[in-house]
Amino acid sequence: MRLGTVFHDGRVKVVSPLEDDRLLDLDRAAEMARYETDTFRNMQSVIEEGDYGIEQADHLMRRANRRAMIPAGEVTFLPPLMPVQYRDCLVFEDHLFNCLKAFGQDDPQLPPVWYEQPIYYKGNRMSFIGHGTDVIWPNYAEFLDVELELAIVIGKQGKDIAPEQAADHIFGYTILNDVSARDVQMREMPGQLGPAKGKDFDTGNILGPWILTADEVAHPVALNMELRVNGARWGGGNSSSMQHDFGAILAHISASETLWPGEVIGSGTVGTGCGLELGMQLAPGDVFELEIEKIGTLRNRIVTP
Repeated sequence: MRLGTVFHDGRVKVVSPLEDDRLLDLDRAAEMARYETDTFRNMQSVIEEGDYGIEQADHLMRRANRRAMIPAGEVTFLPPLMPVQYRDCLVFEDHLFNCLKAFGQDDPQLPPVWYEQPIYYKGNRMSFIGHGTDVIWPNYAEFLDVELELAIVIGKQGKDIAPEQAADHIFGYTILNDVSARDVQMREMPGQLGPAKGKDFDTGNILGPWILTADEVAHPVALNMELRVNGARWGGGNSSSMQHDFGAILAHISASETLWPGEVIGSGTVGTGCGLELGMQLAPGDVFELEIEKIGTLRNRIVTP
């Protein structure tokens, strides 16, 4: 099942896509089915209901009351959820090698710690936008780039999670575009902290358009990923090439630290999933599409203020 969040007719609604470019308003459908529940008031409440929430949504989708259907063209997509917490990892070896070569290293070497454990940072959870919303070019940057990533949404609280139990804590998978100001990032990173303003600006994180519930795919996931800019393919790969899968990622992050439902954790960029690796960069007005198998296509445009 795929779930999303939209703004329609003055309200924020949790929806699921149907055929013929229609969406089912799950809260309205539950009301018409006489469910005594507020599960679908927002995505966070669906996540916190766990399997029960997904079962309710599945039942409503099977009945699909026409009076609860919305034409997709009438909605504004929002992020599927505003994360409770946001972390982003760096687990695709090809991406790292390609970027280091772009920085002028002919024979790049990764530090041993990168192979020993997942590396991640905590990002700005308040800067997320959804499918179709414009990204505003930050006024201090000249080199803007997109990043094609797979992300998980945590569905179950946990601490010291064993890798083999990690799948039980994943509510679903979505597409993450971690837009980056490369010139600023290159200037900051030698300072041994960050990323900071290379990543942190309004509209700089994009999520969606859907969360694919975890029951739809086997773990660890092996999904095809593709990046296109103005309709032309730039690159992509498959999530199976992660050096550390989400089981290892959750085990590492949850060591002596509680993870909560509604947290989002990105994989980092897949190999050739950004312009830096390819000698390409964005220009104002560019439209970029990030597509991941079974999830959908996340489309946005970059504009100057």
